[in-house]
Amino acid sequence: MTRCDHTTAWVALQGHFQAHGRDLDLREAFARDAGRCAAFAFDAPEVYADLSKNLIDIATLRLLVELAQDCGVPARRDAMFAGQAINTTEGRAVLHTALRAPPGAGPHSAEVHQVLNAMLAFAEQVRADSGVSGFTDIVHIGIGGSDLGPQMVTGALDSVAHPAKRLHFVSNVDAHDITRVLRRLDARRTLFIVASKTFTTQETMTNAALARAWFVAQTGRDDAALVARHFAATTTNVAAAAQFGITTTFGFWDWVGGRYSLWSAIGLPVAIAIGAAGFRDFLAGAHAMDRHFAEAPPARNLPLVLGLLDVWYRNFHGFASRSVAPYHQGLARLPAYLQQLEMESNGKRVDQAGDTLPYATSPVVWGEAGTNGQHAYYQMLHQGSDVIPVEFIAVKTPAHAHADSHHKLLANCLAQSQALMLGKTTAEALGEAAPTAAAGLDPAVLARHRTFPGNRPSTTLVLDTLSPRSLGALVALYEHRVFTSGAVWGINSFDQWGVELGKALCGQLLPRFASRDTSGLDASTAGLLARLTA
Repeated sequence: MTRCDHTTAWVALQGHFQAHGRDLDLREAFARDAGRCAAFAFDAPEVYADLSKNLIDIATLRLLVELAQDCGVPARRDAMFAGQAINTTEGRAVLHTALRAPPGAGPHSAEVHQVLNAMLAFAEQVRADSGVSGFTDIVHIGIGGSDLGPQMVTGALDSVAHPAKRLHFVSNVDAHDITRVLRRLDARRTLFIVASKTFTTQETMTNAALARAWFVAQTGRDDAALVARHFAATTTNVAAAAQFGITTTFGFWDWVGGRYSLWSAIGLPVAIAIGAAGFRDFLAGAHAMDRHFAEAPPARNLPLVLGLLDVWYRNFHGFASRSVAPYHQGLARLPAYLQQLEMESNGKRVDQAGDTLPYATSPVVWGEAGTNGQHAYYQMLHQGSDVIPVEFIAVKTPAHAHADSHHKLLANCLAQSQALMLGKTTAEALGEAAPTAAAGLDPAVLARHRTFPGNRPSTTLVLDTLSPRSLGALVALYEHRVFTSGAVWGINSFDQWGVELGKALCGQLLPRFASRDTSGLDASTAGLLARLTA
């Protein structure tokens, strides 16, 4: 495969950037072209996207699409859907898309739907389990991909969740996390779900052991049948789960990566929250986006174009981060979920052949729900020294009846993208009153403080409602976007060797907390260990 910076399209993009792209002014672009908004409006399943406030023109888009072709993105996409082992360093297929395909429509369909049906049947059983001994609280114990996805989705879909089932998520090995949850619960009415593919994940198994000990202490019974009723697992290691005392297990496969596992049995807490029908709608929304990614023309293919836009900003403009600003409280955990999805997937410095790359890859992804972020970090977005593309997410129809609050929310969303683009000149600032300014301050000095450079790019994604179907489509959109940029960069987006070194060193350090032996350690680690064990 030809490295992306050696392709004809990359060279053409460099020339285009020097001649036009670097100095593109959005205010002038809109003034010149009355049809700019329509030209950069995209309709995908459940998601409308306005890309018109980005630093691109039609020529940029054309060259980026050519870059995708030159880098073999369509062929790599097709190989993924076909089940080829595109995760080359681990020799695995990448088939999270098969988890949301209808019966008979994807690889491994029979086994996928066998597990799905069993998992959803159990979820319905838990939802129906009421009365004096019924479950009121479900504690999901996992970490990383086994935690971030289910936690984000259950929060987002709270408006359609079972009103009598409270979902709790425990991930941190810091016992403050689990004790905060357990102290509010009645053991007799609590179900624990232990989510670990191998049933060996250090943080998860530590918390699972604490949960089991708490349960036995609270009930006064270490009874196998009772433990088995109150604990379930999503794991492939059925034997280890049985040794723990768990007899209800739901598995998944080595072609399901952790950060892509939400669609598998890992989604059990989501299914308990929104029900089997809701979970199937969630899968259907994602599948609709899969088909769009697989079939839409490249220039109108939203996940493809968003991934290419990320390459344009990272490698040509040199923008090092992207802020995600969902203007819906239900999506408050989406930025954290996307941090793992993008930075664990594309935070790589070598290509698939193991050769060091001469260009940047994943940006830093970060954000906060609007309008809270406006009172935290938007100062930097508008007037900071770095240009940071922003991604706004708006939902047209809320799940509440407070129209005034929702209109204020949406008005803030639109105003922020408008302000980033338009800015404010020093002359405009000079002509405005500033009631909070210091008395006697030189008006020219004050005006410079109140000048906004503008021409700062943003994307706005719009959902009609935040529903299981639309959320499924949105998450799949982000997955395919990350796939696209990773394929252009020539990296393997589906391994995560970067998490291994710290785990290995932790295993070596842990016994030293008992022995207090610091021999052979670097001076800093030895000093810190001594301080923490004194």
